[in-house]
Amino acid sequence: MSALLSTLAAYGARDATRPLPGEAAHHAKRAVIDWFAALYPGTRVAPATNLVAAHARELGVGRSSLPGFATTAFPALAAWINGSASHAVEFDDIFKDAVYHPGCPTIAAALAVAEDRGLSGAQLLQAVVVGYEISTRIGVAVQPSHYRYFHTTGTVGTFGGAAAAASLLAPGDEAALRHALATAATFASGLQQAFRSDSMTKPLHAGHAASAGVLAAQAAAAGVTGAADVLEGSAGFGAAMSDGAHWERATDGLGERYNITRMTQKNHGCCGHAFAAIDAALALKARGLDPDAVAALEVATYQAALDVAGNPAPRTAAEAKFSIPFVVAHALLHGSVRLGAFTPERLADRAIRALAQRVKLVADPALTAAFPAQRAARVTATLADGRREEHFAPCRKGDPEAPLTDAEIDAKFAELAAPVLGEARARDLLAKLWRLESLAVSDLRLAAP
Repeated sequence: MSALLSTLAAYGARDATRPLPGEAAHHAKRAVIDWFAALYPGTRVAPATNLVAAHARELGVGRSSLPGFATTAFPALAAWINGSASHAVEFDDIFKDAVYHPGCPTIAAALAVAEDRGLSGAQLLQAVVVGYEISTRIGVAVQPSHYRYFHTTGTVGTFGGAAAAASLLAPGDEAALRHALATAATFASGLQQAFRSDSMTKPLHAGHAASAGVLAAQAAAAGVTGAADVLEGSAGFGAAMSDGAHWERATDGLGERYNITRMTQKNHGCCGHAFAAIDAALALKARGLDPDAVAALEVATYQAALDVAGNPAPRTAAEAKFSIPFVVAHALLHGSVRLGAFTPERLADRAIRALAQRVKLVADPALTAAFPAQRAARVTATLADGRREEHFAPCRKGDPEAPLTDAEIDAKFAELAAPVLGEARARDLLAKLWRLESLAVSDLRLAAP
């Protein structure tokens, strides 16, 4: 039997059945609130709207909600749609050391199962923590080489969904959790080409991870077994999807140091690899930099950021979210990069396009070597009169080194959820989420019209 899977499952069985440490519990609520903030605007755009249409005949049954659509589904389908919707507008959380968005697959899976089984908010939070802790550590173990080809949210996210779902379906059952993780490993998928080219596929990676995790957990709870050495075996997850996994990292601090307390909550509505450059540009703007006076902009950052978000001439909203030149130009001209940055009007804006064309991207060797633990960028503006203005952002606003406050999380939720729910209902849901540990999940009334 694999000692690695056994260790992960033993931890998950323990934390699924005991009160969470106070700091972990608080950050679990922050994660859930932040997930809902990303989810609701995602229900109004592709691919979530397409998925609802595709599965129309399967909706209105089951007890798992599709928030924003006022209907329900069975757990795996709800996880598929909610996981995809919550990744659609690029406002979901990040665990930077694993290059991974854990909330979309983990919380989508946990919520679907918790609603289906009529469980408590406290149980939901426990499952979320178990999913985050196990999956983030598997992610750290296979990085940075895993990120050369694979989208970690689709691959490692499957473990997050499976761990969270198994914790609710068979709480305290180490064997069920172990087999859920083993089966999830062979379901893990998601290729980076899906977001290096224009497509709707990237959000589906999160939805697939959530749904596959639920299915793996349901099967394991009913006695379906998985390969014990599927992580570290010669043809296993690590061998196939990395240049050599460091599996000791998967158990380092497990159950003692909680990764959920070190999340990045997004402050901009685009690819997280662009955030440090945006922050540096906004700092220059705050110091009085006039965009009209900029003759050239140089963005020096780590190589992975250029690989994923280096599109110099995006044509669509999806491409623009992965274009450092576009989002940096937008930040300098408009002071932010929120949902409105990617409207047809902004995509066609001549001033944004002209400034974006003056952006030069440079891979900085030191910053490349520091990735993924550090996400930094230096922006240097050369003005028409020859003067130079420079700002270095050593991390991103929202990173653990510069976290969003609870009040900023609240403001983000209000900004993103209220246009869908209405202000009164958004306020009511936010208040309930902050006291989720004392409620039943059904008290949230997520499928209500």
